[in-house]
Amino acid sequence: MAPDETKLQRPTGVLQRAPSGHLGPEYKRNDEKPSATVSTKVAHENVTILPQTPQLIALLTMIRSKTTNRADFIFYSNRINRLLVEEALNHLPICGVSIMRAGEAMEQALRECCRSVRIGKILIQRDEETSRPRLFYDKLPEDIRDRWVLLLDPMLATGGSALMAIDVLLGKGVPEERILFLNLIASPKAPPTSPSDIPRSAS
Repeated sequence: MAPDETKLQRPTGVLQRAPSGHLGPEYKRNDEKPSATVSTKVAHENVTILPQTPQLIALLTMIRSKTTNRADFIFYSNRINRLLVEEALNHLPICGVSIMRAGEAMEQALRECCRSVRIGKILIQRDEETSRPRLFYDKLPEDIRDRWVLLLDPMLATGGSALMAIDVLLGKGVPEERILFLNLIASPKAPPTSPSDIPRSAS
């Protein structure tokens, strides 16, 4: 007897491919994966962007992902800070100056590369009445004018605090060409319109 033809008919509807055995519990669809973050080119000659290696692109992507937890954010940020410091260490002798308080987050990376490095402090806050940056405190190495200065500030928004910190260093006798501004994340509108306002920097 011939088999019942109705039992040989395939079910109607869309056929779905079985998931691959290599997907695993951490699998995400393409539309759920974070897009890669690449540093934006800056039109100023005295601004140096770190080479956009696969490592750096991955690190930047992780710190900008909203799914990255606090511990991982700190870990990946510290790794980028170290890459910035290692790039700046092409100039010796050096000292560090952190713009408080955010800049202090970059001091660990500097000390890991130069254990006995001197680090100064500059505290700048916004004046509530004028909304302009105001210098509250500075403590800098006595021989700072004879050194390359790594100015540390991971976040650059309007650039007001950074420019004031640069003015403080210039007032202490540091040549402009010896100021290296190390920055992790910057607003596209942050750099001033005049390239002469920006010291040579790594960001």
